[in-house]
Amino acid sequence: MRLVSLEDIRDIYIKAMQRGVSFLLKKFSFSAAERTKSSFNDSTLEVAYWHELPMVRKRWNYIITGDEDTTYEEYLTEKYLKNKKIRILSIGSGICSHELALAQLNPSSEITCIDFADKLLQKASLIADEKSIKNVIFTHGDIYKTPLRQEYYDVVFFHASLHHFKNIPSFLKRIKSAMKADGLIVINEYVGKNRLQYTKEQISAINDGLVRLPSSYKKIYRCNLHKNRYYGSGILRMIISDPSECVDSESILPTLRRLFNVLEEKKYGGNILMPLIKDIAHNFRDECSEKMLQCLFGYEDKYLETHQSDFIFGVYQKQH
Repeated sequence: MRLVSLEDIRDIYIKAMQRGVSFLLKKFSFSAAERTKSSFNDSTLEVAYWHELPMVRKRWNYIITGDEDTTYEEYLTEKYLKNKKIRILSIGSGICSHELALAQLNPSSEITCIDFADKLLQKASLIADEKSIKNVIFTHGDIYKTPLRQEYYDVVFFHASLHHFKNIPSFLKRIKSAMKADGLIVINEYVGKNRLQYTKEQISAINDGLVRLPSSYKKIYRCNLHKNRYYGSGILRMIISDPSECVDSESILPTLRRLFNVLEEKKYGGNILMPLIKDIAHNFRDECSEKMLQCLFGYEDKYLETHQSDFIFGVYQKQH
């Protein structure tokens, strides 16, 4: 476990360059909730992450759905939700892009989105109006304090949000009580090490991946630095920046497997790709970078042969 690392010092400088000093100043709030909210509430922030890359998205699609052009929302709809009038609860929905996609694919369903990032929900509501989507309810609130109706929801949905909740066993027991007898939990989540405290072996593998890249691919977005080495995040910066980040992520899979029946789990990696491509993803946007990305995909697949995936798409059913 690392209290502070060189990665933290570099990240502070990068955040100042990419997001401005005002963004950093928000992290000095004594309120943990406000520090967390500041990480999500500004939808105009410019960043360079792995999930922005079309080839990465196609890779996820293929692993999850079997077709690089079929999204997991389409896959979910066809396999589990099609032509059903159901209630879906999305927790930590942010800007609701996946929920809006599900709403369009399942017009007879009612989708409730809950998030405490009010500005993102406001923007999502505007997008819904523009697209004439009427079957989504946007609720601004703290899920820890929001009453949930018992045995009410057919599906509970988490996209990159479940790893932000503390005490996962207790939290998922509460969610389970709000689900119907045959209800489903769907996750698309980080389930790796708490607070991104990667092992020395994983950090070594990430750096081996960086060595494979030409210098031109290592230029950090909106910064005069190159990403030649990855050091791993320190606990202190993680807590200051966003106290909710990966707070109990290691408990997600064991708890889901204990409380629910596993219908499917698809591992799509991220162990190497997420930390490696962070802040340099903009260098992989042209056609010339496809071969380089394919090389990294193969490298990560080899790593996953002997390691648990940091990211999982999963569908679980409530136990009777």
